Amino acid sequence: MRGILAAILTCGLLAACAGPEKPPVYLERANVLPLEINPRFTFRKQQLFFNDPRTYVPTQSDAMRFFRLRMNYGVVTPRDIDEVTGNFFSFFWRADERADVTVRLEYRQAALGDYVMAQERYYPEARGSYRSDFRVTGDDYLEHGRVTEWRALLIINGRIVALRQSFMWK
Repeated sequence: MRGILAAILTCGLLAACAGPEKPPVYLERANVLPLEINPRFTFRKQQLFFNDPRTYVPTQSDAMRFFRLRMNYGVVTPRDIDEVTGNFFSFFWRADERADVTVRLEYRQAALGDYVMAQERYYPEARGSYRSDFRVTGDDYLEHGRVTEWRALLIINGRIVALRQSFMWK
């Protein structure tokens, strides 16, 4: 009984020590990669949220009101407001076999035309279900505008094994 309790406490301590996820890496140029779809790596769903207090429309949905309050929690100064204003992306994906996976978000913004921006997160030896969060907020959003089109990629060994994109992506 003590062994089981010790194991549970150790797991709890290790989970508590896990820090927040590292920020994504911003790419200067999104290089073109070959497409090699693998059904063992899949996007399950995506969650998109646009947060701009200047465009809020009152809603009857308690869930949307709560989500907005959660995104704006702790915002006090005008600079804080700027930092949480913009586009938020969450991608839920699954790897059925162990691999070093890079999740890349490629996107275009209103003021940049066809120029593709990109952010990446790296998951060494990934296996199982994951959530990858990206955001285009703060100065990026204020200078270049709203994200007009996007696509998310799962990349292994320089090859795209899964993708999900907005209907506007060309």
